[in-house]
Amino acid sequence: MRLPRRDLLTGSAAALAFAGLARNVHAQAAATEETYVNEVHGYGPLVRDPNGLFDLPRGFTYRVISQGGETMDDGLLVPGQFDGMGCFALEGSRVALVRNHELKGGSRTHRNWGPGGFHQERLGALDRSKAYDTYRDGRVLPGGTTTLIYDMDTGETVRQFMSLAGTSTNCCGGMTPWGSWLTCEETEETPSDADVTKEHGYVFEVPANAHGLVEAIPLKAMGRFEHEAVAVDPRTGVVYLTEDKGDGLFYRFIPKTPGKLVDGGKLQAMAVRGARGADTSNRETRLWSVGDWKQVEWIDLDDVESPDGDLRVRGHADGAALVSRGEGIHWGDGELFLTATSGGPIERGQILRYIPSPMEGGLGERLRPGRLQLFVETTDEKALNMGDNLTVSPWGHLIVCEDNYSDELRNHLKGVTPDGKLYTLGRNVFQGNSELCGCVFSPDGSTLFVNIQYPGITLAIRGPWTSVRT
Repeated sequence: MRLPRRDLLTGSAAALAFAGLARNVHAQAAATEETYVNEVHGYGPLVRDPNGLFDLPRGFTYRVISQGGETMDDGLLVPGQFDGMGCFALEGSRVALVRNHELKGGSRTHRNWGPGGFHQERLGALDRSKAYDTYRDGRVLPGGTTTLIYDMDTGETVRQFMSLAGTSTNCCGGMTPWGSWLTCEETEETPSDADVTKEHGYVFEVPANAHGLVEAIPLKAMGRFEHEAVAVDPRTGVVYLTEDKGDGLFYRFIPKTPGKLVDGGKLQAMAVRGARGADTSNRETRLWSVGDWKQVEWIDLDDVESPDGDLRVRGHADGAALVSRGEGIHWGDGELFLTATSGGPIERGQILRYIPSPMEGGLGERLRPGRLQLFVETTDEKALNMGDNLTVSPWGHLIVCEDNYSDELRNHLKGVTPDGKLYTLGRNVFQGNSELCGCVFSPDGSTLFVNIQYPGITLAIRGPWTSVRT
């Protein structure tokens, strides 16, 4: 779906209804009533977006900076199904947004939403030699990443191009301290069960400063499973990985060469010390309460390329803890946060916090182990409803994207204070109530970028961030 470009303020956008999306909208309409009373004030009540796209608090603005179906500078189309995204500083006032596209190789519908167009008529503009995989007929799979060059001073999208191609179901990922984006395949497709020619379920690396399509090299030592997101500890170079399965695990990868993942390393799964095979979800039996901490240990995994797709099953049998649909993960100040999207007694989500050992991955780790905390557990779907992608804001709060498919409850951006209190930051009011994803701040902290997955819209949000009230 391609939506026409506009550059309008609220007053004129209201008359257009759904004729097109405003490129700039200020939240200045009458306040709407919230369906949930926030635990803290945050930025106050949301105000109605007369363009019918995204509600924000008073004083905040958004700009549409990219849409699915636009023609990119390489002649391809912006693929659909926007998902995880990273933001990197470039020269001057420019940043690079490296963005995932969760297009499944085995889906005929998703094939039509790829960079080649509805009939793949533009695939000739794509260098097939750099793509990871093709269908049996030789056409490149639709998944991968695009890179968007955005000028922070002018608010203009300078350039867009395909930066990784031929992968499948690129869901989330994470930024590295050395200036690249790790994009994750949330699938375990094989040639025996899908119209593909290679096995899928890997992590790929995309340099943020790439000027075009990069060669797609799977980082196989990081395991083959339904990857969701990654976060890197800048102190150690250890990579932490989530798995979007109800019986998924939480992983870490200790590289042979920090900052050079292609050299390989050791993949491990987290276990709760003293509770072999623990279930962290609290769904059937209650392991812990909000605020509780557990010491952890890490189990070495074998045969990580997992030709049978059973890595998590084998890891759990060896004592690894279950995490219910581990999704977003982000590194903060010496700690990381991750979402368990269907965790909790009402299966509407948890947020976990992990503090590594001072000797993380080293010989002294057993004496001073890492610690895991149940930071948030929702008991009201109006408070937090299936939190997915998340980021840590410059002022230390979490910003969490909701991913629910309710006909009644809209998907929101939620804020979480350092003491676990929730507030509302934004609301998707566009057609279809698609999930929100890819939230990430610009390096200067002035702008929050976020994606509406379907039909594929990237927003740049600005506002009085320092006015948050807790």
